Amino acid sequence: MMYDKGAWNRLRTRLVFTGPTLFAFLTVMIVPFVYGIYLTFTNWDGIAVTHSLAGLKNYVGVFKDDVFWKSFGLTLKYVFFTVVFVNAAAFLLALGLTSGLKGQNVFRAGFFVPNLVGGIVLGLIWQFIFSNVLVYLGQKSGIPLFSASWLADPDKAFWSLILVTVWQYAGYMMVIYVAGLMSVPKDILEAASIDGASGWTKLRKMVLPLMVPSFIVCIFLTLQRGFMVYDVNLALTKGGPFKSTEMVSMHVYGKAFLSRDYGLGQAEALVLFLLVAVITLLQVYFSKKLEVEA
Repeated sequence: MMYDKGAWNRLRTRLVFTGPTLFAFLTVMIVPFVYGIYLTFTNWDGIAVTHSLAGLKNYVGVFKDDVFWKSFGLTLKYVFFTVVFVNAAAFLLALGLTSGLKGQNVFRAGFFVPNLVGGIVLGLIWQFIFSNVLVYLGQKSGIPLFSASWLADPDKAFWSLILVTVWQYAGYMMVIYVAGLMSVPKDILEAASIDGASGWTKLRKMVLPLMVPSFIVCIFLTLQRGFMVYDVNLALTKGGPFKSTEMVSMHVYGKAFLSRDYGLGQAEALVLFLLVAVITLLQVYFSKKLEVEA
């Protein structure tokens, strides 16, 4: 076989530049993922040095775990409201902050700041607000809605979690919508204004169809972050009261590390991954069809 020095040099160059990244990806992502799938077929408790194969017992246990499916249903509800409210708030903020408002760059930075705060810190801050600041103000002003901590009421605790999530992510999604709005051709809007189109008509007929790529990205991100929520859930409510705000990620963590049933917990994590993957892929598929139609 004839030695191709040029091909070897190209391969060596690619390995030099992509080798470290590929190695890191394999060792940090692929190998743990594959090993995690293997652990779903074992009875490992997360501590023991040895473990034995359990077959499909853990997967059967996933479908028998009513608490897992209850927390998944609660997470679906949480995801629905966070996707709607986060994107609605972010889009309205983007509209307002691309209209030529004085000091709009300062407002953009201000609304983006909550996304820079870590989930644990953010949860602790809002826990103090709900349990102390709002209660104090509610009692002093005589407003029944704030006279007691929202975190002590199962229904209000759920909505407090949604409120904090919207506050955290609306600014981040706003940046994406701002970029989308700024890319809308100005000459099209000016031509529509000359033809007598109202602001609402331009928004509905021109701006929104051109913003479909931004909507796809933002909805995908809010879906993914909504299903994977854990840190804010832990710091703000700890899943309480009475497990009324225990999202599915917190349940999986508790099953694997607190109940010492790592095999079942890992199986639930894999099932959750597959469900989220299907939901997000369907969202992207139908959104892409809408983008083509638009």
